[in-house]
Amino acid sequence: MNKGNKLYEGKAKIIYETKDKNLVIQHFKDDATAFNNLKKAKVEGKGVLNNRISEYILSSLSECGIKTHLIKRINMREQLIKKAEIFPIEFIVRNIATGSLTKRLGIPEGTNLEKPLLEYCYKKDELNDPLISREHILSFGWANEKEIEVIDKMTLRINDLLTGMFRAIGIKLVDFKIEYGKTWNKDTEKKEIVLADEISPDTCRLWDSKTEKKLDKDRFRKDLGNIIQAYQEVARRLGIMPEETNISEVNFGKTIPIKFKKK
Repeated sequence: MNKGNKLYEGKAKIIYETKDKNLVIQHFKDDATAFNNLKKAKVEGKGVLNNRISEYILSSLSECGIKTHLIKRINMREQLIKKAEIFPIEFIVRNIATGSLTKRLGIPEGTNLEKPLLEYCYKKDELNDPLISREHILSFGWANEKEIEVIDKMTLRINDLLTGMFRAIGIKLVDFKIEYGKTWNKDTEKKEIVLADEISPDTCRLWDSKTEKKLDKDRFRKDLGNIIQAYQEVARRLGIMPEETNISEVNFGKTIPIKFKKK
């Protein structure tokens, strides 16, 4: 499918139009950002890995009945997806205390939560994506009560599925953030809620089950190094290592050959 004009560019992805008004192309960039874009760098090859990992995870969720925006991966950096009207909310699930939760509430780092904690953030960069309540969402019309009920239920189901997926390969799913949108279903002639954006080491905190080594974007946030190696390890454990490419991490001057398995 031919790529048209750029519709939107975010921190990690670019959205392009296609000839079909209901479909767009999502391009994964190599940009790494943290602290609301205050820290940023190019990490060559990160977009390739996130594209493949997210495709694998969203496809697996779809097989379990989760509706997503993904149609297919079309090359190493791009996916064909359904055009969605995105809710201005980030839905965050926490299974283990870390990050902003420990800073806000003084919960010890690494505390296992009794049950998954679901939080909402308002997607607004200039406000630093503030934490909000369900009442805020309803009061300001960012979603209605029925939509939130559907999304909350879907989010906790996704957490169950992802927790099992990662546990099977020796990884703890510490927390993650996801986004949703509404797309047009031509069969029902109605809009439906779908999982959008991506699920990757950029959007999840992933720790090795035995060593608690970080295999996610915290390696960039905290200057731990070896970002690409960590993302590659996640892909290797998921069993997806297509095309062969050399990926170098500019911060560390290392070139790492990567092979993916075609699905």
